[in-house]
Amino acid sequence: MKNYYLLLILSLLLNGVYAQDSKKDYTEAFQVVEVWLEAQKDYDQLPGLTAIVVEDQEVLWSGAVGMSNIENKTSASENTICSICSISKLFTSVAIMKLYDEGKIRLDDKVSDHLPAYALEQKYPESGPITIRSLLTHSSGIPREAGYPYWTGPDFPFPTKEEIDSKLKDQETLYPASTYFQYSNLGLTLLGEIVEEISGMPYDDYVEQNILTPLGLSNTRTELPENLYGEELAIGYTARNRDGSRNKVKLFQANGITPAAGFSSTVGDLGKFASWQFRLRDSTLVEILKPATLKNMQNVHWTNPDWSTTWGLGFSVYKGSDGNTWVGHGGSCPGYRSTLQINLKTKRAFSVMINANGTNPNKYGKGINAIMNKMETSKKDMDTEASQKLKNYVGYYDSSPWWGEVYIGTFNGKLVSLSLPSEEPAEAMHFYKHIEGDVFRRIRKDKTLGETLTFIRDKDGKIVKLERHGNFSPRINR
Repeated sequence: MKNYYLLLILSLLLNGVYAQDSKKDYTEAFQVVEVWLEAQKDYDQLPGLTAIVVEDQEVLWSGAVGMSNIENKTSASENTICSICSISKLFTSVAIMKLYDEGKIRLDDKVSDHLPAYALEQKYPESGPITIRSLLTHSSGIPREAGYPYWTGPDFPFPTKEEIDSKLKDQETLYPASTYFQYSNLGLTLLGEIVEEISGMPYDDYVEQNILTPLGLSNTRTELPENLYGEELAIGYTARNRDGSRNKVKLFQANGITPAAGFSSTVGDLGKFASWQFRLRDSTLVEILKPATLKNMQNVHWTNPDWSTTWGLGFSVYKGSDGNTWVGHGGSCPGYRSTLQINLKTKRAFSVMINANGTNPNKYGKGINAIMNKMETSKKDMDTEASQKLKNYVGYYDSSPWWGEVYIGTFNGKLVSLSLPSEEPAEAMHFYKHIEGDVFRRIRKDKTLGETLTFIRDKDGKIVKLERHGNFSPRINR
């Protein structure tokens, strides 16, 4: 019997070592990610972009391209602070659900039961009640915004809490409650006011003490830190003008709209926020929220009549192209765009921040994920010698006038080409099998071999161009 247990322990240890060795090595994938992001930054004329990839409790990669301050030529980094705008709503939703866990509120409580200042007119006598749940799911029917033009530049005059409340009596519902999805900054702002009323604490203090500090989110704030503006806090820029330029956007504070749009953070902190969610979902212990509460928040609680929009309690919840359930939120404020997207099945999360409007951070998050999904090689399967030989061909080659450039790199122990720029980088990647010398052939999706790719050397043996279909692309020196 003793020998049996020794063999069992040895087997478990070996299996553990094998599992660790067989884990995918994403080094080459992230090299391609960095090449793609650097190129897209230039072709999309972005000031700066920061991004992170988290898998459960591990940061797989984080990085940045471009500038956080163009005028001072300050480089962006993964520690660059940006406005996260509507991602603020996730923190407000967690605060509400913590009060729910403590038995201090119910999801079907009427908003008017908790807010003495709530005086918004219900236009539809047949409507059901406007509840905490309906505010969390954006199905309450109340207006999208408070009664002020705070999205109007150049000053962005965000109102105070008192100003918001004073205008409620002049506003009315757009639809009967629980009829349509109507995204509402006003709705999440009112939830922030409920947090204050029930907790007896200022909203900022409650979030700091009950969420940010316990999670160690030291670079997340309920404001944009003015003393860091232009340094750690990135300067925000407008969408592109016709000549491709972008203008500097004036710094703003969301004031009374803070619970819906006022936070600032870094991709590193949002990565920690995502890891907390993975950790809590796998736990039986309370960490800010009960595990069951977070899972409930990330279930679908509202489906629009046209079935095109599904929402949880504060979280966007949707089915990804991979068939998995994704949750998260995006943000768009004057000068900034951001996203946090979480794959509940793979436990992989992506956050991207851009200090400019007229941009799409989701595109970059999806692109990073798609490149990673191309990775097949585990650490134990890597042929280091073969990969080293392939590095002789790595570089950029001119594709003008038909395209910008083509990047040749290594991936899964093979050569890979990536056309730049590319909106969908994984679709623009092609793999090549070595035939002999400097000759390769493209590997088609059905694994058969396609056209030939040949690298041309000069008299000194230096690779100077590549040839495909009888045409040449000179190597670009960078």
